[in-house]
Amino acid sequence: MNASLPPSPLSDAQRQQIDALARELNEQQLDWVQGYLAGYRAAQQSAGAAPSATQPQGAKLTVLFGSQTGNAETLAERLTEQARAKGLEVECLDMNDFPVRRLKKEQRLAIISSTHGEGDPPDNALGLHEYLHGRKAPKLPQLQYAVLSLGDSSYEHFCQTGIDFDERLAALGGKRLTKRVDCDVDFDEPADQWITALLDQLSSEQPGGEPGPSPTTPPASVSQPQSQYDRKHPFSAPLLDRVRLNGRGSGKSVHHIELSLEDSGLSYTPGDSLGVYAQNDPRLVEQLLAQAGLDGEQIVTLKDESLTLAQALQHHLELTRLTPPTVQQWAKLSESSELHTLTENKRELIQWLHGRDLLDLLQSFPIEGLDAQTLVDHLRRLPPRLYSIASSQAAVEDEVHLTVAAVRYEQREREREGVGSTWLADRLTLDDNAPVFIDRNKNFRLPENGETPIVMIGPGTGIAPFRAFMQEREALEQPGKNWLFFGDRRFRTDFLYQREWLQWRKQGLLHRLDVAFSRDGPEKVYVQHRIREAGGELWRWLEEGAHVYVCGDANAMAPDVHEALIDVVASQGHRSRENAEQYLREMTRDKRYQRDVY
Repeated sequence: MNASLPPSPLSDAQRQQIDALARELNEQQLDWVQGYLAGYRAAQQSAGAAPSATQPQGAKLTVLFGSQTGNAETLAERLTEQARAKGLEVECLDMNDFPVRRLKKEQRLAIISSTHGEGDPPDNALGLHEYLHGRKAPKLPQLQYAVLSLGDSSYEHFCQTGIDFDERLAALGGKRLTKRVDCDVDFDEPADQWITALLDQLSSEQPGGEPGPSPTTPPASVSQPQSQYDRKHPFSAPLLDRVRLNGRGSGKSVHHIELSLEDSGLSYTPGDSLGVYAQNDPRLVEQLLAQAGLDGEQIVTLKDESLTLAQALQHHLELTRLTPPTVQQWAKLSESSELHTLTENKRELIQWLHGRDLLDLLQSFPIEGLDAQTLVDHLRRLPPRLYSIASSQAAVEDEVHLTVAAVRYEQREREREGVGSTWLADRLTLDDNAPVFIDRNKNFRLPENGETPIVMIGPGTGIAPFRAFMQEREALEQPGKNWLFFGDRRFRTDFLYQREWLQWRKQGLLHRLDVAFSRDGPEKVYVQHRIREAGGELWRWLEEGAHVYVCGDANAMAPDVHEALIDVVASQGHRSRENAEQYLREMTRDKRYQRDVY
């Protein structure tokens, strides 16, 4: 810091926000921010002290997001930016930061929420969700609202959290500004349409119709940032290295993968994920074409793009996972009474879909005379695969590392494979590039204070972000204590990154290491057992202000770990189960308990 600068007029919280943002920006982005602020100040000065004629006269729009991985937050920020560009007064908040009793005074509310697990709210939406569905929820006749929900249609409770918010706000007397939209994994286009519809409705209600540009919009003379690589415009990242992490004799195939981000301008923070646009197995494509009796060289259209059927199937369409909408449409095409009956019971349909892919559907319910374009039109877009980043740029600079378990299994007399995992582990060569983007996860971040102790719980490939955490703390020489709980099958073959973790332990950077290898003893031992065994020490860390992080399987591991943490808080803190659950809810609200589970 330049010693000649005058004392800062900013609060500590404001300084921390600016410092946190600056660390995430590259030079180009910093230059743009500098220009933006200069333009903003000029606009404010030219406006003078008198109220601007374009200042919005309507009620403020409050945007709340419930996000587990960051997608809902990104869309909330997109809505906020576009609303301000239209001159609307808008406030964007994490649901955790929204005072629930303020609901009685809200007039315009936009909710954007993902659904987590089997229809559950994301961690930061739990409080608001419980409040709205509890006895203390107020009547809301003054409220106009809109809901955008994110989900995956292959799950039984598709977009359930958004549905819950929408129906509950209506039941409490709220009036919809626009119809709820439920987005599948390919959410950008329907989300943009919802944002446009909502802003058009709000603008039409402004006095005088469509408002002019907001006084906070930077002048046209201020240079705008050049287009960055993102979800819609991925960067083609060369594969640098691939190493199998499991020892000889392991029943698993986990790979350490290194990609180059050189010249991309992309930056990431430990806790972020890398989105990868993978390719379907060409062998599966050939089987599908043969089963359907179609020529892969036929030309089809995908969103105004013409390409061959084989290219569409390999690069752009979901083949290994069936969804209820796809099967419902197939029932109409095939005119199968059996399939139609199956689609009438959603739970039975979800159970039938489990483990089946498009080839299974074609084999069980063939359609005579099926044409290529009809096939393409009834398939879901192939979504990007998200992988927790296993590196810190403070340590590896223009590289990004992943920890990927190749998914292979046999079912119904066929060999099955995961799309992204086997493409990265088997078919991507050192001469190939992977289309990638950074998927930011602001809900999985190291503490701002480097002295804060952290507890990391990451069995299997859940170890990935914690390798990034340790690289970051080592590179920045942060003195906070670090504790890892790791579990897998066998110590000899499945201790991922063993050499690095033991070296950090030897250096003193890793203060405690607890491992659980489920198949090394007569009884299966998992990380939740180690958590309970270490309950006394863990409770002392929690009372010291430690942050707890969990990464990995959402279906079994994460709930089991959560139960173990409740047990520790209850037994060591001498609390009832209800109070222990409240303790963890408060930790979640304070961002001391963060989960990246999938």
